[in-house]
Amino acid sequence: MQAEYQTKAGDDSRDKKIERIKELVPLLSRAAMAYYAEDREIMSNLEYDRLYDELVMLEKETGLVMAGSPTVKVGYEAVDFLPKERHAAPMLSLDKTKSREELRSWLQGHAGVLSWKLDGLTIVLTYQGGRLAKAVTRGNGEVGEVITANARTFVNLPAAIPFQGNLVLRGEAIITYSDFEKINAKIPEEGEKYKNPRNLCSGSVRQLDSRITAERNVRFYAFSLVEAVDEDGTVREFENSRLAEFRFLKEQGFTVVEHFLVTEDTIIHQIEDFEKRIDTVDEPSDGLVLTYEDVAFGRSLGRTAKFPRHSIAFKWADELRETTLTEVEWSPSRTGLINPVAIFEPVELEGTTVSRASVHNVSVVRALRLGIGDKITVYKANMIIPQISENLTCSDTLEIPKTCPVCGAPTEIRQTGEAQALYCTNEKCPAKQIGSFVLFVSRDAMNVDGLSEATLEKLVDLGFVKEFADLFALESHRAEIAAMEGFGEKSCQNLLDGIEKARTTTMPRIIYSLGIANIGLANAKLLCKRFGYDLDQLMNASEEDLSAIDGIGEVIARSYVEYMSDEENREKLLRLVKELNVEKPQENAMEQTLEGKSFVVTGSLVHYASRNDLKDEIEARGGKVTGSVTGKTECLINNDVTSNSTKNQKAKELGVKILSEDEFLATYFGRKDGES
Repeated sequence: MQAEYQTKAGDDSRDKKIERIKELVPLLSRAAMAYYAEDREIMSNLEYDRLYDELVMLEKETGLVMAGSPTVKVGYEAVDFLPKERHAAPMLSLDKTKSREELRSWLQGHAGVLSWKLDGLTIVLTYQGGRLAKAVTRGNGEVGEVITANARTFVNLPAAIPFQGNLVLRGEAIITYSDFEKINAKIPEEGEKYKNPRNLCSGSVRQLDSRITAERNVRFYAFSLVEAVDEDGTVREFENSRLAEFRFLKEQGFTVVEHFLVTEDTIIHQIEDFEKRIDTVDEPSDGLVLTYEDVAFGRSLGRTAKFPRHSIAFKWADELRETTLTEVEWSPSRTGLINPVAIFEPVELEGTTVSRASVHNVSVVRALRLGIGDKITVYKANMIIPQISENLTCSDTLEIPKTCPVCGAPTEIRQTGEAQALYCTNEKCPAKQIGSFVLFVSRDAMNVDGLSEATLEKLVDLGFVKEFADLFALESHRAEIAAMEGFGEKSCQNLLDGIEKARTTTMPRIIYSLGIANIGLANAKLLCKRFGYDLDQLMNASEEDLSAIDGIGEVIARSYVEYMSDEENREKLLRLVKELNVEKPQENAMEQTLEGKSFVVTGSLVHYASRNDLKDEIEARGGKVTGSVTGKTECLINNDVTSNSTKNQKAKELGVKILSEDEFLATYFGRKDGES
């Protein structure tokens, strides 16, 4: 039998309810985050309430409440130290093998359960009366650290389970590759980045402040049931089956490690299936675990001084290939760090063709004693990430670049942590400006459809884009863009079409897209309106002129004037405008009935396609739309007048009117029933 163990037909309904809970919790959490923290909506209040009520009902029916559920409030805890606790029984390491045949013979004719060996931090959980009572790390196998408050923030861990007895289980706390990359992307200094998901997870789980743990998206995967004792003291046996234990844990709402029933006849095929999928799964692993399906038989084998005999670990054998180093590409990043990437003659590794590997920093380059033409051996760490294993030649002739490959400015080697890394010294290097380019092409700015941050980085690295105006001259690089990795003629054409469409724009979008400190789109509109949408006036406005505008204070005025006073910024802006078709605003014939009034719009609308459409009409009448309710707010527009949302509560506290869309249109636009 090679299919993953399935629950019994009679349990299908319960399984579906549990899966539905696991769908609703992250969905509702994302909706709440968007609404309360980002001032946007991904669903209507009515839909949110409907799904929330469904979740409450399902939690009541199943007895399962996930730690991240919006129906419970997670309390964060900070401590001065993590208490130590001795495990009831030693947590031994597993014996290991890299031989598939040895793994097959280990079964001795018995059935086994084969699963991923996840690469994180092993945790022991204890639930009492359906609630998480304790979480302890493996530690040294004898004594671990109590991390209960941190465990309560694991994104997929049940806070309450239907089983009301005493339950002890083991599992692996992990951080996925995708979350690892997101966290590392926020760290500018290479020497401070986390080396791998396991190191990050270990530090995250053992934080003294559980709020930090909660920010890291730690997940828990159950891999072993230690004991389940009913309220009357009866020890559950689960049919003497590992698969039945997994099924029970899954019924309690735990995410269990992916597992398959195997025999001597099927295990090799199952190993091959795991091997094919290792570079597609998001969970970090460093091998497989094989456990006897017969629980009593496994226990009867006892243990050695170091290993239990009921399980064994299988480690992937590193596949090494010899090749020749042909180039080291120095790739600047937005922080100024210049990363070395080894380019070598292509080789087949773990079923794919590989020709590049990161060398990380100057320290690694020097330790490997690299030189062009050297014979090197390469492998895939954990069968995923290409790495240089050894330099067989060690010519040590590679020169560290003295100038930045993008801007030509001098470079310098800096000590970052324990490693040395190469940096560009030019603060205005285009490679450092990726963030400004991302803002420039965003929806509220130039709105260049389909131009991602990754593509922008490639265009900057290739030298095609050094300033904003260069984006509108990419037609001259059509052939090179079509040849970029992940591109082709169609993708290239889509990109050029999106750029051409963005060429027609407005002056407020241009001013906002420059990324001037404190100048959002709303302020850009105020400035453009004040200076008649005239670029010359906008470039030469004084701090005094700007400070006189309602809503523009001294700080905003100063940062704006500093930007426009920089001769290089002015020249770049003029070159940009030459590439654009700037639409003149239509004469506003509307009476300025809302001048001096400030409004807040929230929730879904009936008579407008989006909140931005209503915002535009309010601004056309001289009004202003802000993102938060204050004492100066004229009224809050919300079709769900009776909701207990943060904005509604704030409006009530401050005595600000809350009007439905129809009420607002009737009061301020003189329209009835939303008429045009």
